[in-house]
Amino acid sequence: MPITQSPFWSGSCEYQIEWHEKGRELSIIDKIKATGLADRLAPTLERLLAAGTSQYDAETRRRLRVLNLVSYIIAVATFIYAMQYMMIDARLFAPVIYINLGLVAVALLVPVAHRIHEIAAGLWLAGCECIALFALTHYLGREAGIHVQYLVLAAAPFVILGLKRLWLVAVVVLLGLILHVVSWFSYPTKMALLQVDQPTLDLLYVNASITTVLLIAASVYYAYYLAGKAQQEVDRLLHNILPASIVERLKENPGEPIANRVDEASVMFIDLVGFTSLAAKLGPVRTVEFLGTLFNALDELVSVHGVEKIKTIGDAYMIAAGVPEADADHLSKIARMALAVQACVEKSAICAGVSIKCRIGFAQGCVMAGVIGTKKFSYDVWGQTVNVASRMESYGKPDAVMVPFDVKQKLQDAFIFEHAGIKQIKGEGEIDCWYLICEKP
Repeated sequence: MPITQSPFWSGSCEYQIEWHEKGRELSIIDKIKATGLADRLAPTLERLLAAGTSQYDAETRRRLRVLNLVSYIIAVATFIYAMQYMMIDARLFAPVIYINLGLVAVALLVPVAHRIHEIAAGLWLAGCECIALFALTHYLGREAGIHVQYLVLAAAPFVILGLKRLWLVAVVVLLGLILHVVSWFSYPTKMALLQVDQPTLDLLYVNASITTVLLIAASVYYAYYLAGKAQQEVDRLLHNILPASIVERLKENPGEPIANRVDEASVMFIDLVGFTSLAAKLGPVRTVEFLGTLFNALDELVSVHGVEKIKTIGDAYMIAAGVPEADADHLSKIARMALAVQACVEKSAICAGVSIKCRIGFAQGCVMAGVIGTKKFSYDVWGQTVNVASRMESYGKPDAVMVPFDVKQKLQDAFIFEHAGIKQIKGEGEIDCWYLICEKP
């Protein structure tokens, strides 16, 4: 899977320059960034978070990455606790040390358990934690605060097990609550197997509280972070398919049909002349490469000229202006776009070492626009204006942009036209057609 930037690490070599030029002492974090250590550690951290998750779908992978994060935090925190116990009194706390080291091993085996089943690691970690916390409370008593860590089970199961297994989540949450209450009432300090002084108990309580808060905060934060990234990707894909205003309408009213009448809009069709024979010569790989390069360039032009890409059909490319948002300058924008397309196709053909020309036609007037379909949906426009624009393209000549007389009439003050003659257009009758030559100086 691709390595992406970790939310916990980012770095820049800019700090190296600032470090020496400003002659000041930087913080530890700045020094780490300056050395580039963060950038080198990020891929490793990403691999650790993704360990054992590659065989699952995207949603499951997100949950298991959160579980991996929780398990690593547990492993580190528990190992630190084991070292603390060892430094205080290794002989007295020997059982507690062994239990903590066992928990470290359990936490580190979580990525391996993913290979068994998507919920195997979650149940493995939750079960072992419940047993270990109960045993630690038995040794140290309730004033050590070990039982507080059962409260993690009130939040973590929702993130780790997902909402599809609410019954299982409810069982784990209820189990955590029961064990927390039982531990409190069953193990007052006088019943603890190990009699520990009050300062040590206070320290253990603080440690348990910090671990509990850290686990809940980290799991919820990382879950929201991954969900946010997924939502950004969905939004990016939606914005590639639909206009931005349509995306927002779909979010606000998911089931509501989207259809509008637009009184003033422009529609343009672009078609590559002789593309079928060219594709036969190039073969599938080079054909796809050429079309991909050309259409990517056209997509850039769409953004530059402020028009809207509607769709591609084979080697044809459809554009509209003045939809979905009204635009008083829609006709001039589509005309400039048409001229830019001619130059773009010529340049792409030269770069690819092929001979290809394009026909372009556009028209203006009233259109209907809306989202078609419920699954593989698309934003589309239809109506007589669309039909006329399509006919202008198909009846035009290669390397030319053909338009009806009403377009010429509206643009003649800013653009130069050449008469193409009266053409008998199928379905539309006779139309006075003109070729768009260039924009006036």
